[in-house]
Amino acid sequence: MGKHLEDFAKLMWQAGISENVIKTFAAYYNMLASGVSSKIGKSSINPPSASNLVSYSDLSENPNKDILRKTVVIKLNGGLGTSMGLSKAKALLPVKGNMNFLDIIARQILTLRAQQGFDIHLIFMDSFSTHDDTIKYLDKYPDLAKGNIPLDFIQNKFPRITKQDLSPYLRKDETQQWNPPGHGDIYTALDSNGILDSLIEQGVKYAFISNSDNLGASVDAAIPEYMEKHEIPFLMEVCIRSEVDKKGGHLSESKDGRLLLREVAQCPDDEVNEFQNIEMYKYFNTNNIWIDLFKLKAEMVKHDGVFLLPLIINPKTVEGIPVYQLETAMGAALGTFEGSKALVVPRSRFAPVKKTTDLLAIWSDAYELNDQYQITLKRTRKEPPIISLDERFYNKIDQLLERFKGVPSLQNCDSLSIVGDISFGEDVICRGNVCIMADAKAQLKDRICEGIINL
Repeated sequence: MGKHLEDFAKLMWQAGISENVIKTFAAYYNMLASGVSSKIGKSSINPPSASNLVSYSDLSENPNKDILRKTVVIKLNGGLGTSMGLSKAKALLPVKGNMNFLDIIARQILTLRAQQGFDIHLIFMDSFSTHDDTIKYLDKYPDLAKGNIPLDFIQNKFPRITKQDLSPYLRKDETQQWNPPGHGDIYTALDSNGILDSLIEQGVKYAFISNSDNLGASVDAAIPEYMEKHEIPFLMEVCIRSEVDKKGGHLSESKDGRLLLREVAQCPDDEVNEFQNIEMYKYFNTNNIWIDLFKLKAEMVKHDGVFLLPLIINPKTVEGIPVYQLETAMGAALGTFEGSKALVVPRSRFAPVKKTTDLLAIWSDAYELNDQYQITLKRTRKEPPIISLDERFYNKIDQLLERFKGVPSLQNCDSLSIVGDISFGEDVICRGNVCIMADAKAQLKDRICEGIINL
């Protein structure tokens, strides 16, 4: 046992963290202290076999929507979007017209309820940073919360660990002492706060969990229907990797045939090139997860409330001091449940907004908002346009808003590259592969853009 573990336990207890979360942290801390590596080398895995994959086309085109009576939608909503210069909940960012992520998610659920004639629960997993802003904004949807199921819960936090001696990282600013433990925390959080039991008591069997910034993650009754028919406890939606996905985590399989998820932080340094081989590892995790809550509860009971996942040891430097953050990935539960499967879905179910380039694509007419408040690619498109923006002028949301008073038409654009400080007005149409360059500050409006354009 790590010599500082009692100090960590005391720190977490004083912060009001539940016993099961403290026990979970202790188990991960002991792994770190004992020198256990979080790396997953190529010698221990294979690409996934066909028997572990399910094609989206195998699902029913006319599922029985009654399965949604037993389904809860959970959105991971802990991000602030700091990489885009935001300081509030990322979900408040306008993404289509005057609607933000929360508007679209709320209206999706309300529309689905109206269509089906019964309630479908919606829950947000917030962080301490996003809870207040999220709940305040959702006051505009008073019918969203139903019964005794809360509209949100706050994910747990783990103490940061000083790299030098594995002691607690203590600071006057106590917020610096903690790190979010990754979205793998969702399983322990649901159990420790009683929400898991409440859902099961109401007959809710399936949970659809996805990132709030993935606007392609809409409810599809065919998926839990397939899970029920084939008794699948855990299902991960995956897409075929392209060059733009090669640095992200990928799907693989253990030597005994169990699916597993490998993140780049778990890849040995000398295997990174092979990790990025999209021909060898063809699928990536969309972080759209479907799970049988009854099976999850059984695992919790079996392990006395401690649900351990493959550990990710994330080295950071905070205020000039090297620390470790202990984290886990939600999708890593794939290897915990016997009989888990990966569902190969079309790219349309993966439309995340991680960078300003993603946001510009969603703003444009390459995507549309249908009458069920689902963001979808234009029917004429199979893939979103590939966008590259000069980071000097477009990396932050304020810069993007300043330079795009009008959003260019991208519905017939394969790729758009912008180099230089260029502002866009109304009626700019991009077709095919477009590269727009300017040495000095420039403006563009009322123009059809094709090929290379020097302003």
